[in-house]
Amino acid sequence: MNLNSRSSRRRGSTAFKMMMKSSEKAKRIRGMKGQKPVSCLTGYDYATGRLLDEAKVDLILVGDSLGMVVLGFPDTTHVTMDHMLHHTAAVARGVENALVVGDLPIHSYDTPAEALANAKKLVACGADAVKLEGGVKQVEKVKAIIDAGIPVFGHMGMLPQRVLQEGGYKKKGKSKNEIEAIIEGCLALQEAGCFAIVLESVVGDAAAEITDALEIPTIGIGCGEGNCDGEIAVITDVVGAYPWFVPPFATVRADIAKDTKRAAVEYIAAVKRRS
Repeated sequence: MNLNSRSSRRRGSTAFKMMMKSSEKAKRIRGMKGQKPVSCLTGYDYATGRLLDEAKVDLILVGDSLGMVVLGFPDTTHVTMDHMLHHTAAVARGVENALVVGDLPIHSYDTPAEALANAKKLVACGADAVKLEGGVKQVEKVKAIIDAGIPVFGHMGMLPQRVLQEGGYKKKGKSKNEIEAIIEGCLALQEAGCFAIVLESVVGDAAAEITDALEIPTIGIGCGEGNCDGEIAVITDVVGAYPWFVPPFATVRADIAKDTKRAAVEYIAAVKRRS
């Protein structure tokens, strides 16, 4: 056996072990259903990923919300695969224990083949799993990814990637038909093999009904307290790092923006005093 073939086998073995570890992490999240709440936060860089992992969060989502809170875009529809790969790799370098999920951005999973190709790219740069938005129409894409050994995190309710189509961010689950459609989509994702599903901006009672209908965890954001199996929050909302817009459902637990500005002002003043 030559050195190149040995190296190739080592890389293949390492990749297999990493895939197994990711699968085990996803199974751990799925197994928390009915046992204990799942804690989830978004992260967009190495330092945040490392800090959240040290805090023992269960799941870190490298969300396409970075388009707004990191890159300054008006919504998530401007986010590209290159953006997601860059930030997912940064977060993954700081994480050892939490499940790292990379978001598939808009138009990166228009077909099953494209979904799989881009899911593999996210995993190659450190993600344990990937997330995509939508239900019944995404089943074949979800199956293609899962059949390749990559865990998938679903997303139902309000879908940010459809904000332009829907003319804004609208609360979901207000009618019986809407609730039934969300449940249908969630059940389809569950059947396809998703380990958990984000429910975003769903009316509280509806979110609780959907949660009860599923065997996998629901992770709520903007669904009211205690209506899902876990919660996810955007890290900049939690630490107060993005003061220009804070969702009404967010709980701000620090004031990083104020501290950053104060520190910068003090630094600038110190420099000016030397002249």
